[in-house]
Amino acid sequence: MIKIIATFLTLFAFSASHAKTVNVGIILGFTGPIESLTPDMAAGAELAFNEASNSGEFLSGSTINIIRADSTCIDSAAATSAAEGLVSQGVTAIMGADCSGVTGAILSNVAVPNGVPMISPSATSPGLTTAPDNGLFFRTAPSDARGGEVLADITADRGITSVAITYVNTDYGVGLADVYEAAAQARGIEVTAKTAHEGDKADYSAEVGVLSAAGGDALAVIGYLDQGGNQIIQGSLDSGAFDTFILSDGMIGDSLTDTFGSDLDGSFGSMPGSLGAGAQKFKAYAEANGVNPSVYVGESYDAAALIVLAMSLGKSDDSSSVAANIMKIANGPGTKIYAGELAKALKLTSAGLAVDYDGATDVNFTDVGEAFGAFIEKGIEGGVFTDAAQR
Repeated sequence: MIKIIATFLTLFAFSASHAKTVNVGIILGFTGPIESLTPDMAAGAELAFNEASNSGEFLSGSTINIIRADSTCIDSAAATSAAEGLVSQGVTAIMGADCSGVTGAILSNVAVPNGVPMISPSATSPGLTTAPDNGLFFRTAPSDARGGEVLADITADRGITSVAITYVNTDYGVGLADVYEAAAQARGIEVTAKTAHEGDKADYSAEVGVLSAAGGDALAVIGYLDQGGNQIIQGSLDSGAFDTFILSDGMIGDSLTDTFGSDLDGSFGSMPGSLGAGAQKFKAYAEANGVNPSVYVGESYDAAALIVLAMSLGKSDDSSSVAANIMKIANGPGTKIYAGELAKALKLTSAGLAVDYDGATDVNFTDVGEAFGAFIEKGIEGGVFTDAAQR
């Protein structure tokens, strides 16, 4: 008995000696044009980080310290400075950023020079696919190279024959607008106008005037719901220029329908996401833990989960080890893992066993570390967003 107790105490002391606090970063636009979306996104990531930290199975009982930073979504200099602050505080990996331009800036100016991996839940610009990243950049949302095609499919299927396009003048807006325009035209849809808008103006009457003169069955708004895009919709409704809107993923969120209600009935759009079993499990799990499973929340949970499981598989919180193991977690083969099952996954990975993380969004990465991804067609009926179909 004495020998058993001594062995137990030795094992306990070994485990305790290896337990530590691991710093991780979350960088999202808590201010700026998608500020109504990011609190839920952060909560989704923190749900995964805390699930792992509280499980007792993470790196011999280590705990996770979450450090937030503000990307602003649109100010690359501010985002770079914020990310540098995370690195100075010793984060081993970053969940974020959100908008494509600031994500690219953080990648090139902070992540690559410091060897810190980052997983974005929502940066969708096609340009990020080929950005030099030294194997450090991943994203749980699919590229707009596919997203624009999906949005054009939905437009055609809904009987729209002509569209005017307005897009926010950022990496995200330019990239998605180019793909959507070409895809719409390939499906026989006339593009009557394609004009850029800035995201921080007080008045958009000039832009609305140009779009109104061009006309069309609908106005495609490729932008951000909390800045610019919402004001163009308001101007279009007020002037009678358009009453049907085609919405990019950056325009989809409750704040839009809270503002316009049934005035947007008949409008539609698309966003990355799934309606499959994994998504339904995540929805139930998130709601049970007080998290709103809204736009990009599942992708945020998955990004955080990939980070902690990569640490566990590599038995290290070293940044290079995390980066080296993310693809192994995302693409398996191994035991399927869904939301709420991180303790199970941590037990397996800490024992050196393989897992195939599907999570909330059916995670599966291309060879450059970005989600293949499904999309959800969204409609507006009775002044609220509804899920029409998975694409």
